[in-house]
Amino acid sequence: MSAQQAKIVGKVEYREGDGARMPIRPGPVEVELTINDATLSWADGDTRGSAAMPLTEFKRYCSEGAIVMEAAPSAPSAPSAPSAA
Repeated sequence: MSAQQAKIVGKVEYREGDGARMPIRPGPVEVELTINDATLSWADGDTRGSAAMPLTEFKRYCSEGAIVMEAAPSAPSAPSAPSAA
C-alpha cells in the first residue's frame, strides 16, 4: 500500500521499545498502513523521524481528531462518450 498524507493536530505519542512515551510534533506526516501497524514518518528541518504504532492506537488517534488524514487525490474522470440520439 502506498503512503498517505496526514496531519498531527493533537497530542500523539509513541513508545520506543519499552521506553517512555515520546510526542510526535504537530504538522504533516506520511502514514504507511499494514494489517497490524501504522508507521508515521516526518521531517523537522534536517531531522527525520519515524514511529510505528499498533493499528488500533492509530485508529484511536484518528477518531479523537489528533490525526487528520488528508483526502487522497481523485483520479481525473474519463471523458464521457457522446450519447446516441
